[in-house]
Amino acid sequence: MTTGPSEPPRPPLAVVVKGWPRLSETFIAQELVALEAAGHQFEIWSLRHPTDVKRHPLHEKLTAAVHYLPEYLHQEPDRVWAARDQAQAMPGYQTAYQIWREDLRRDPTRNRIRRFGQACVLAAEMPDAVLGLYAHFLHTPSSVARYAAIMRGLPWSFSAHAKDIWTSPDWELREKLAAKSQGATFGATCTGFGAKHLQDMADRSDRVDLIYHGLDLSRFPSPPQRKWRAPGDPLHLMSVGRLVEKKGFDRLIGALALLPGGLDWHWTHIGGGDMRDLLQGIAEDVGVADRITWRGACDQPEVIAAMRACDLFVLPSRIARDGDRDGLPNVLMEAASQRLPILSTAVSAIPEFIESGTHGLLSEDTPEALAEAILTLSRNPEQAARMAEAALGRLRSDFGMDPGIARLSERLHQMMRNT
Repeated sequence: MTTGPSEPPRPPLAVVVKGWPRLSETFIAQELVALEAAGHQFEIWSLRHPTDVKRHPLHEKLTAAVHYLPEYLHQEPDRVWAARDQAQAMPGYQTAYQIWREDLRRDPTRNRIRRFGQACVLAAEMPDAVLGLYAHFLHTPSSVARYAAIMRGLPWSFSAHAKDIWTSPDWELREKLAAKSQGATFGATCTGFGAKHLQDMADRSDRVDLIYHGLDLSRFPSPPQRKWRAPGDPLHLMSVGRLVEKKGFDRLIGALALLPGGLDWHWTHIGGGDMRDLLQGIAEDVGVADRITWRGACDQPEVIAAMRACDLFVLPSRIARDGDRDGLPNVLMEAASQRLPILSTAVSAIPEFIESGTHGLLSEDTPEALAEAILTLSRNPEQAARMAEAALGRLRSDFGMDPGIARLSERLHQMMRNT
């Protein structure tokens, strides 16, 4: 693909994402907006079309062009076959095809077939100006980026987060991290917990960087001067997160059912997800449905307004049966930015931000333990206030966005200079 004489120059970086835009992935939007502000020029290539009705204001700040690959190959057969014809003429096609065939042998799924078709389209339609690819998530998006990069003879890199690390097979992680198997030039991940796991699998530990997302505090209002509740006042709890197993909301509902009758409480949940009907049914069964508000997906201003109006943020993360788990959820930092007390669990990298008893409480993820922690905080609002203040201080001192963006920007520039 060439640029005509009247067309503006095309960006040198292709960013591959699973879906754009997504309300649940503000960390990706924050990063890409910051990379643009740092001078990076790129286009976004999305594997899926958006499903959220709303957008965050942050999404509107991004100026990069967005292209959508065929979400399902049968929906755009002419585009896919034309792209494959072009890809077959590329010097790296046979190598990419052989790698994909070996991957397909170990993972004989439609998703694996779709990844290669999408990679052909990406390789064929990326402009000639592209010098490197950068994928968000180490599973499907990185597979598409890797196959396309090999076809075009370009370097590729990734940012890994949570599910993509913990539910991908070891053989795939190792090969995506090894130079001899056309692996990534570098990878970034947002938790020390995840970084160590990937560094142990890489052929060289310096191939993977720990880069916290951090929080761009300029996007958030200053924290309110809270009027802290007295022990006997109503307790307003809230959570933000997709209604999926690893978020632990089933166990939180069980905990709410164990709270004593004398405690006046209400819980608000924000977020979408496949388990909504199931969780609403559980709430009905245990008799707490009338004390729960399910708000569904909300944009960031709505989330922040809710945080400023409640007393306690609860995120009862746990390890799902398939091994999926959170990394370091950005909503914890967002809650801290609004001086909101936090109750969570010691899963994955959450203790990297919250030291239990100092910046919030980290409970076991059982209903009994969660209920006890809620009661502790409801009876000790002064302790909750001290921990909220400490979490805000830790956010400001150690979890700002700028250091991570500077390191990622350096890595991306280095990758493209070496093309």
